[in-house]
Amino acid sequence: MEFDLTREDDKLTITISGEIDSGNADELEQCVLDNLDGVNELILDMKDVEYIASAGLRVILMARKTLGKNKVLRIVNAQENVMEIFEMVGFLEIITFE
Repeated sequence: MEFDLTREDDKLTITISGEIDSGNADELEQCVLDNLDGVNELILDMKDVEYIASAGLRVILMARKTLGKNKVLRIVNAQENVMEIFEMVGFLEIITFE
């Protein structure tokens, strides 16, 4: 997995590529936690994510909880197979997808 950060004012975009699994999810979690100060909108661009394991789902839930209700978490450009995982675990009800 690789990721790239882009920050514009209070909006943080993390573009992720590869697989998010138990071997690298902690790295993504630390990246999110280290960069959330002053962020009102977190965008995870998952255009190049081929697979997400439960450890990756945990990171997304942590980000949603850490942001709180008044801030936005959006997942954009997720591939169909990754969207199926999000749908199966009920993420479509708690996170905005585009």
